[in-house]
Amino acid sequence: MECRMDGRTAIVTGGSLGLGRAIGVEFARSGANVAIVARRADVLEEAKAEIEAAAPEAKVGAYACDMSDPAAIKAMHQSVEQDLGPVDIVVNNAGTSRAMSFMDITDELWNEDLELKLMGAVRLIRLTFPGMKERRWGRIINVLNVGAKAPSPGGAPTAVSRAAGMALTKVLAGEGAPHNVLVNGLLVGLIESDQHLQRHLKSGANETLEEFYEKMGKNVPMGRVGRAEEFANMATFLASDAGSYVTGTAINVDGNRAPVV
Repeated sequence: MECRMDGRTAIVTGGSLGLGRAIGVEFARSGANVAIVARRADVLEEAKAEIEAAAPEAKVGAYACDMSDPAAIKAMHQSVEQDLGPVDIVVNNAGTSRAMSFMDITDELWNEDLELKLMGAVRLIRLTFPGMKERRWGRIINVLNVGAKAPSPGGAPTAVSRAAGMALTKVLAGEGAPHNVLVNGLLVGLIESDQHLQRHLKSGANETLEEFYEKMGKNVPMGRVGRAEEFANMATFLASDAGSYVTGTAINVDGNRAPVV
């Protein structure tokens, strides 16, 4: 089975590091033109160079954009379509895993989380969904968290915004299905990412990153933390014609860590 996306144009938000960068690499290797989107232009350029090195024939664009800014999203989308063509695939991956005690979450923090993770996705989909339906081909992948299905105490605001993203996925899948626009969620478990790297650096613990991940992996039934490319492989399947009958589902990529399917 080949997961090909030749001639397709994909936007990957949160595309400069971790999961987003890995998805950009695999999409480019599979023939897609890839637009990676993030806030930091310098890190975006590093990611762009890595993707181009992995897939020299791919067209890759890097676009600095704050996904909580409606005007910036609109400008980014226009630039992508001018540079790479009509958008066929959207991966909504922007966001952090902010988790804290409920009583410590202010209105400002709630609004920040929802603006970035939920409304950022809503606004980008609003711009790309009509063209996908008109061309009768489209893929939308919402990167969420297993907390969307099984929230834990202290898991807000992320668990709440990600649960909203899961509901959005199902709504859009129903509206897109008659037009061959497939919409799915990918739920992250413990997977190597820049967020975990930053936590390791801030911890000050006298251990290597490998030891840090090994310790984290003890909480996963498979006994290890997932690799970014493993997550990217699932995204590539869903974004290609190989996944042409999968829509409206939220798939755990977590080594069976979540207590629900």
